[in-house]
Amino acid sequence: MIKHVFWLFVWFVLQWPLQLPAQVLLAPDSSLVIWVNGVCGMCQERIENAALLTPGVRFAHWDVDSRELAVTLGPEPFVLHQLHHNIAAVGHDTEEETASDEAYQNLHDCCKYRDESVIAAHRPVADRPGEVVHGQVLEAGEKGRPRPLSGVNLYWVGTSIGVTTDEHGHFEITTIRETDKLVASYVGYGADTLVAQVGKDIRIVLSGAVLLDGVEVRHRRKPTEISFVEPINVLKVGEKELMKAACCNLSESFETTPAVDVTTTDAVTGARQVQMLGLASPYIQITRENMPDVRGLSAINGMAYTAGPWVEGMMLNMGAGSVANGFEAIAGQINVELRKPERTDRLYLNLYANGMSRLEVNAVASQAVGEKLHTGLLLHAKNQKHAMDNNGDGFLDNPISEGFVVVNRWKLVGDEGLEGQAGVKATFFNEASGQHGFHLGDDVHSGHIWGAQANTRRLEGWFKMGKAFPQRPYSSIGLQLSGLYHRQDAFFGLRGYDANQHSAYANLIYQSIIGDTDHAFKTGMSFQWDAYDELLAGQPYIRNEWVPGAFFEYTYKFRETFTAVAGLRLDYHNIFGAFVTPRLHLRYALNDKTVLRASAGRGQRTASIFAENIGVLASARSITIHGESPGRPYGLDAEVAWNYGLNFTRELAVASRIASLNLSLYRTFFINQIVADYDQSPRELHFYNLDGRSYSNSLQLQFELEPLPRWDIRLAYRFNDVRVSYTAGEMEKPLLARHRAFLNTAYTTPDNWSFDITLNWQGAKRIPGTTANPEAYRMPERSPGFLMANAQVSKNWKDKFELYTGVENIFGFTQKNPIIASDGPFGPYFDSSLVWGPVFGRNIYAGLRYRLQHQEK
Repeated sequence: MIKHVFWLFVWFVLQWPLQLPAQVLLAPDSSLVIWVNGVCGMCQERIENAALLTPGVRFAHWDVDSRELAVTLGPEPFVLHQLHHNIAAVGHDTEEETASDEAYQNLHDCCKYRDESVIAAHRPVADRPGEVVHGQVLEAGEKGRPRPLSGVNLYWVGTSIGVTTDEHGHFEITTIRETDKLVASYVGYGADTLVAQVGKDIRIVLSGAVLLDGVEVRHRRKPTEISFVEPINVLKVGEKELMKAACCNLSESFETTPAVDVTTTDAVTGARQVQMLGLASPYIQITRENMPDVRGLSAINGMAYTAGPWVEGMMLNMGAGSVANGFEAIAGQINVELRKPERTDRLYLNLYANGMSRLEVNAVASQAVGEKLHTGLLLHAKNQKHAMDNNGDGFLDNPISEGFVVVNRWKLVGDEGLEGQAGVKATFFNEASGQHGFHLGDDVHSGHIWGAQANTRRLEGWFKMGKAFPQRPYSSIGLQLSGLYHRQDAFFGLRGYDANQHSAYANLIYQSIIGDTDHAFKTGMSFQWDAYDELLAGQPYIRNEWVPGAFFEYTYKFRETFTAVAGLRLDYHNIFGAFVTPRLHLRYALNDKTVLRASAGRGQRTASIFAENIGVLASARSITIHGESPGRPYGLDAEVAWNYGLNFTRELAVASRIASLNLSLYRTFFINQIVADYDQSPRELHFYNLDGRSYSNSLQLQFELEPLPRWDIRLAYRFNDVRVSYTAGEMEKPLLARHRAFLNTAYTTPDNWSFDITLNWQGAKRIPGTTANPEAYRMPERSPGFLMANAQVSKNWKDKFELYTGVENIFGFTQKNPIIASDGPFGPYFDSSLVWGPVFGRNIYAGLRYRLQHQEK
């Protein structure tokens, strides 16, 4: 049925009349600059967002000093008048269209650019008795692209009266009677002199010892950003931030992000999972370009199926998300944006090797097939065949593995706002772990050597179609379709675990405004189908779930000061019945540098208890399910939770440098949770419905500063209070640190050397009780706190070729004896699931990146 609908929709798209609007201007990848009035950083975000809503605009940057908006065009048809109209509609005058009085009055008070007192308030508050000369200093970068230069000394010739440029290269200096000659001086460049003119915005580029005029202004973008305009607390992680990590898949891409923890499920398979707000990855909705990605059987291992170098950027949303994305998010959402075929490099290559004998190749290639169609090919291959046992416990420190993932995606840009894309992804992973001497393909049933093996085959396909309506700005409709087949054949010692998953997803979204842009809405329908067939130790577990639903989300804005987003979903689950998902986001701007946010929402999901607790299979623990609801998955109820959050974001000035402070407080409490109880017995694991309380309180304080040009510092502290009611009473959630401190510092030299250091301290963690074991097979009640340190150095040549090398776990800290009864893996006390720290010590790695850009036409 889905296949027929898919091909019917493709036929419909191909029949759509493709006609260019009358005012299409400029070729793809060209750029233009228009004048737009505004005064501050809040104006900048508003103007850029309005520009990006214009079909055909791929990039937009507005400079607050020159008031020039520079846009780069994509392959889509572009109408210049529509750009002016969209910007004027949000309250900003352009060189061709004046904003209406109503739109202007709706601006935040600090954005009233027609008010002279507001304009004066945005100027630096230094004492200026004379006239003021404004300007910006830049340096000639690669390919002649200038970039802001901070710390440049400017002074009047023959005097000691001067100023220094800020982080954006901007300066203001008061005129004096004695001279009009201004000297610009910077380390590494010769000093030079120019004649200053009052009333003219000076633009200078330092290139050697020469001052050049007439340049395009560009600002240095931070590798991570928190928007001051969005009502939802979203952290945007860019490509440069991802490059700080040691490669190579998505689960390894959060080492420099304090909002996300990365843990290991067990000491045998080495599988990694992420945590947010003190909750594990199954409670995080992980999407690929706003479509379901990591869920079900891939809840733990699924992030390894996406290569880090494929990723263009990520958006991390803590707490409740939008109802348009579904009902499953509880702790938050991680949305991954892959490199787009219409704008990525012609070829991007990443090669990687480390001290654990791991070799990886990642490649992205793109090609235009005519003016309207683009295709991209993404490849990932890894091989790790060398067996290592550094701690001498007889078990491999890391699995022996081989894997291959390929993605082919297509993007079609039609006329009059019509776009479509489709893609397929195939994944092949084979992994083996266990005692030293066990290899891929070995048979463990002899009982002489303990081993684990997992073979995964996964096929995915997706299709997206969108239509914007030029005659009705801000109105569009989109359809998302995806399908998945996942097969896993595995065994852990003498215990087999084979599983299959079939899934299908559809989501139809229509968005528009009600009267004006202060009142906007999204509405639509969705359908999710999942079929699971699991076989654990010969016992089958089969379930078939389908959930149709509908949603409506309303957004209200008041003068850029207040925003409210209220959403409601109504879904029907074939097993759990009908349920409602309300979500609310509020934003209040005290001024253009301070924002308060609040959120609340409900989430519901069905647990895949074996896949989500895969680490326990690498143990001798027996598994008992206390199912009380026949006909429901595993006899257990759905997991239901409410999440509430507060967020405070403030931009600060620290010794004339711009800094940011972010304080977040979230509380998640469960109406029902599937409890995984490791404490009843060290030789048993019990699953049952929650009977009592289960909650997570998470507080995070983050401070970021750029004390010098190209030097970023990020400090963070997080406190997690996570408790669950077990049969033995309410206890702290095991293997989770209550306290975590974080430091990341990164510096890039003018000649493109980059240095990055990350320190991550984790406090003590509760370890499930092992007192019932013989003394030799016990662990302490709590782990010690420990410090992890990572560092990386890289050198870039002309944005084409880059070499990088680094060290993970510099101090070589490891958990001692991470495997209980490693000397008797077929005995009753064997357990590798109580991992609280790193298993592998110091790891040195190196790699290279190569880019081949498309030739300009």
